[in-house]
Amino acid sequence: MKQLYNPRDGQMRVVGLMSGSGSNIEKILEAERRLNSENGESPYKMVGIFSDRYNSNATKIGRDFDIPVIIRDIRAFYKARGKPRKDLGIRAEFDAETVRALKPFEASVAAFGGYMSIATAPLMNAFLGLNVHPSNLSILNANGERKYTGDHAVRDAILAGEKEIRSTTHLIEPQVDYGRILMISAPLKVELDENFDSGDKESVKSAEDFNQTRLKELGDWIIFPKTLEYLATGRFVENCCGEINWLQ
Repeated sequence: MKQLYNPRDGQMRVVGLMSGSGSNIEKILEAERRLNSENGESPYKMVGIFSDRYNSNATKIGRDFDIPVIIRDIRAFYKARGKPRKDLGIRAEFDAETVRALKPFEASVAAFGGYMSIATAPLMNAFLGLNVHPSNLSILNANGERKYTGDHAVRDAILAGEKEIRSTTHLIEPQVDYGRILMISAPLKVELDENFDSGDKESVKSAEDFNQTRLKELGDWIIFPKTLEYLATGRFVENCCGEINWLQ
């Protein structure tokens, strides 16, 4: 068994990657402060924040927590090259430049906290990447594929008649939302308005937003910081087959 991170290497250095509000990054930083207060020192330290959007909340978070921030706007990157965002052919170039920009932080782990760009090989090879996804990624469909992946996992779970939803932390690996699972949150009962209509787009959107907000608070914001804490203390181990377990 091999630890994903060996605490004998010292305090785990983390960079936070974000695109929008950065609420997951904030919760990780709040948990770090709490661990510093309770234990004298948190086992992990977020040493920098990167955002791929100039109008994200990254600057505010950096100011509030006294952490350096780097912003490289991915839309400007594509515009300068005359390419649409869906063209992944040059994404590796963007990621390679991002890795060079983050090198001075000397981080080994990247926390993808609402980072909306697909990671390519340069970024995945530079860091052990962790993400939190708003669904139970252990649920499979009839073909053995993960059932609730993508940007609308909560909506898809609601429309499929799921009574409970969960969040999952997983590794960033080549197939989006298919990284190996680290933690799954406690179940949260789906709540629907008495007038919910699965055939009405506005009704579905309202239900999706409401339940996803609840899941962030009771799922994402709890297990993402806890995953980093467990990783930093050596509790995640990988066996010879690549399967991940965590030690009690």
